[in-house]
Amino acid sequence: MNSDEILALLRETGGDLGRTMGIEITEASPDRVVGKMPVKGNTQPYGLLHGGASCVLAETLGSVGSALHAGEGRIAVGIEINATHHRSATEGFVTGVATKVHGGRSLATFEIVITDDRDRRVCTARLSCMLRDSA
Repeated sequence: MNSDEILALLRETGGDLGRTMGIEITEASPDRVVGKMPVKGNTQPYGLLHGGASCVLAETLGSVGSALHAGEGRIAVGIEINATHHRSATEGFVTGVATKVHGGRSLATFEIVITDDRDRRVCTARLSCMLRDSA
């Protein structure tokens, strides 16, 4: 599967969890991935965006970038994520921008900044993915 096919598949499905959470990838390259997710349906009992939902968005975007960086015949598997939740979101969408920090042969790391509809930072995350051959 080449990069265009990987991207088409990810945009179409987003994986089961990404699809369930309403994640939409709007831009993707090996260096930068952008996507959005609705707050509605992804909240905790107080009506705030669930911190775990932010982590799912971050891991989805960083994993897409890592897979595109890894290239044809290789896969990316998340091995570490951390997240700092700066403020809450209660409505609209959040947008994540994943930017590659490191891209090697066996490891890729992305910083993911998630903002609300008013461009206020909601969360900052970092994801590292192990890169390996798919077979």
